[in-house]
Amino acid sequence: MDLDDIAARLGVPVEEVDRVHRLAGDRPSAPLPAKADAPALLDRLAVRPDDAAEIMAGWPDPDSPLWTPELRWLLDRSIALVRADLAGYDWLSPGPELPRERGPAWRHLYVYAYLALVDVVHGYHRDHGVPDAVTWVTLADLGRNLAIDRRMRGEGWPVMQSWLTLHSRGSVYELGRLQHQRGDGAIGLHVPDSGPLTPEAVAASLDEARAFFPRHFPDERYTAFSCASWLLDPQLREYLPEDSNIVRFQRRFELVPYDESAGPDADIEVLRFGFRTLTTPLDELPRRTVLQRAIVDHLRAGGHWHWRHGRFPI
Repeated sequence: MDLDDIAARLGVPVEEVDRVHRLAGDRPSAPLPAKADAPALLDRLAVRPDDAAEIMAGWPDPDSPLWTPELRWLLDRSIALVRADLAGYDWLSPGPELPRERGPAWRHLYVYAYLALVDVVHGYHRDHGVPDAVTWVTLADLGRNLAIDRRMRGEGWPVMQSWLTLHSRGSVYELGRLQHQRGDGAIGLHVPDSGPLTPEAVAASLDEARAFFPRHFPDERYTAFSCASWLLDPQLREYLPEDSNIVRFQRRFELVPYDESAGPDADIEVLRFGFRTLTTPLDELPRRTVLQRAIVDHLRAGGHWHWRHGRFPI
């Protein structure tokens, strides 16, 4: 198919379609799991029943009228694009942001790509001796992110579709409370929405990572843990008690000098994490927790949150 025609039919810039074409090339894709096996797989990936029902309703059956030729092309090449970067750990978009209101095939195209890559990344994990329990709890971040996106009324997914390619390439591993990302000399820490960030849970996760990476990736040398997040913004200490979990998490890190251009807009990310909404007016946001009150009060006072980078030795 002509790339200009594909872009026009998808309603996206031709540059984004050209990027998929260039990165995927003629590299191999991967098949989706059998439709009969999909419900059990979705359950194992912690996908909620309402999301699973939508995914099954839009399944890319060969005779499905939902799946136009350009959608089938994008699904196939998106899978190939991500598979070609197996073992990669940089941020990777699997394809253009689609108009998801056009139906389940459009809304969940990158979910189907993720499902097709489960066996691929599972094989990569097996080659590195990663236990099945770690594989499945890591890949189950799909269900968590779909639930967040549903809570955000579709505002969460454009970021999540790229975030989940880290899982599909064997870059991220969920070890206890934290997710750990392979990188250049440092293990990147991510904080999933999975309960309190207690010092004890953080310490146990770090200890698990200290044993995990030398065992399963002995050719990679890591000397530090790193994190990039609004959670490291020192301004939070103006609002939170010194014994709060966030402040105690911050104390582990030595911050690098602030660079306004490095990272996403922290004001947006704070709202995404703290309230799971990007469009609710500040005056209508809940104020149930100390953190929620801090976020709102700081923004209403004309302040801005900062995306900060920090690290500490392993």
